[in-house]
Amino acid sequence: MDSMFDKLTNGLARTREALVSKLQRLVLAKRTIDDDVLEQVEEALLAGDVGVQTTNALVENIKRRVRDEPFTTTSELLTLMKNEVGLMLRVDESGEEGWSIPAGQRPFVFLIVGINGAGKTTTVGKLAHEFRQKGFKVLIGAADTFRAAANEQLAVWAERAGVAIVQQRQGADPGSVAFDAVSSAVAQQSDVVLIDTAGRLHTKTNLMEELRKVRRVIGKRLPGAPHEVLLVLDAGGGQNGLQQVREFSEASGVTGLILTKLDGTAKGGIVLAACHEFKLPVRYIGVGEGIDDLQPFRQTAFVDALFSFPSLSEKLES
Repeated sequence: MDSMFDKLTNGLARTREALVSKLQRLVLAKRTIDDDVLEQVEEALLAGDVGVQTTNALVENIKRRVRDEPFTTTSELLTLMKNEVGLMLRVDESGEEGWSIPAGQRPFVFLIVGINGAGKTTTVGKLAHEFRQKGFKVLIGAADTFRAAANEQLAVWAERAGVAIVQQRQGADPGSVAFDAVSSAVAQQSDVVLIDTAGRLHTKTNLMEELRKVRRVIGKRLPGAPHEVLLVLDAGGGQNGLQQVREFSEASGVTGLILTKLDGTAKGGIVLAACHEFKLPVRYIGVGEGIDDLQPFRQTAFVDALFSFPSLSEKLES
């Protein structure tokens, strides 16, 4: 395994133990797929924070396939579950995995949104590093003008990543910062602009309206921008994250998700719930604190890492 897959596998250890290991113990305890087995599958999914709606969909898909296809024994259950999880994560109808900045649009503007504590500013720094490593000319716009020391924190990340930053004094108008950042990117022929925004509770109407304004200002300066609006979610935040997706999507037109702190939670099933309920792609996942620990999301690698357990024969022999 390469180092990136190793990090992913290790980062999903707690979620794997909470979700998949329960299914594997079930396989060892029962021989046939019956109503009792399916009920325990449902309990395991709910415990992994997959959510009621997504759990119901998964269980119904499994019931249908058990009825219509030659799936009868519990030893086949993990294969069936792995297959269904992979299908649920495939939001892109093309079936392509991974994501890259489209050619032909420069600068490509990202608006990064989310609540306080989700790891948003850190994520902006890691994204800057990621794009810089790929050879892009990157500029950060420090539009979180509300939080004390936000500019200083982002400036440190910009220096670490070796990218430019546009910032104003604390308390300045966030729309003004965003406008200046895009203007500077156009003038400097930057490839990528990352606009950080102040963390805000999704229930605060005035703050969400400010976010709408920032989006409008960016679009006025560069028609078509922002090209991606990425919502940063703390994977350990549970089903409250789904409400954040609803509210931020309405206010800012979220186009993709970044799941942070997956390595610190047993409830990584939120990835499934977000993809299934909102049909939004997961663009990146965070599986560690290091600058290289923000990974582009690839559903096959994610599913392989989630289900990376010893074979049943090895389990039975141990």
